[in-house]
Amino acid sequence: MSVAAVIGRRAVRVANSLIDIFVLTVILLLLVFGCYAIWDSGQVHSAASSGRYEKFKPTIENEALSFKDLQAINPDIFAWLTVYGTNIDYPVAQGEDNIRYVNTSAEGRHSLSGAIFLDYRCDPSFSDFSSLFYGHHMDNATMFGEIERFYDKSYFNARRYGMLYHDGQERGLEFFAFVHADAYDNSIFRVRVGEDEQQAYLDTLIQAALHIRDDVSVTTDDRIVLLSTCSQTSTNGRDILIGKITETVHDNPFEVESGNNRLPIPTIDEIPGLQGLVSQLVKFIAIVLPCFLMLLVSAVTYKKLRKRQKGTTNSKGDE
Repeated sequence: MSVAAVIGRRAVRVANSLIDIFVLTVILLLLVFGCYAIWDSGQVHSAASSGRYEKFKPTIENEALSFKDLQAINPDIFAWLTVYGTNIDYPVAQGEDNIRYVNTSAEGRHSLSGAIFLDYRCDPSFSDFSSLFYGHHMDNATMFGEIERFYDKSYFNARRYGMLYHDGQERGLEFFAFVHADAYDNSIFRVRVGEDEQQAYLDTLIQAALHIRDDVSVTTDDRIVLLSTCSQTSTNGRDILIGKITETVHDNPFEVESGNNRLPIPTIDEIPGLQGLVSQLVKFIAIVLPCFLMLLVSAVTYKKLRKRQKGTTNSKGDE
């Protein structure tokens, strides 16, 4: 056998070994990334759970002391919003713009699930004719993720009331319409509606509604709220649950069935020292893993080359 043929055969073997090692490395990296993605998704969903904020929920009995504790953590928190029969049971923030709480939690920490927040142009005293709330559409039915379920007429019919806490007072909410609209529809997404435009605006909302309660009277003397979130049915679509503020606060008929009493899984930033430990661990893996893989590839390749070289030498000796 010629020298060129021997070299060519060795080159093919080495190439095959390198390919095998490369494929194995990619599989291991994908496995690590997949495990991290699952863990990270769980952290995002846990951070969005309304149960996480239950300890801060204002009640008449404790005179909202726990709510004041949350306000001490984040002064932008000024209200509490509840929709009976859903997981919507959250503190409400208002920032200097509508970007702040897209990726910031009610406690002021960075969070992909964000917080429920009032449009920065709305009066936080809810004296405007319409008040516009925003929240992420989370796929595990947290934040405003359950608003899409109001597409179902029976679901809409069964969930009529809610509660809005503000300035030390509980007020009722009575939901009378469900609307699907484009995010850029200025006829729907309006704030600071003038007195001479209020009836026309109310008529626009009712005409656009997919579901409406005919037995609920809404006039320009009322104050209405719009709960808006992204829709999965269209690119720029928004699902909007609309209600009016009432002086009567109805009891929550779903309170016994609510799953919000379960303890949420703590996120890494809520366990002392864990966030720094995880950060250092990630950095360590990012540095050590590539070096380890390179050494492993080099060692395996060298071992195979030595073995084949030895086998070739022995075969020549036999000749």
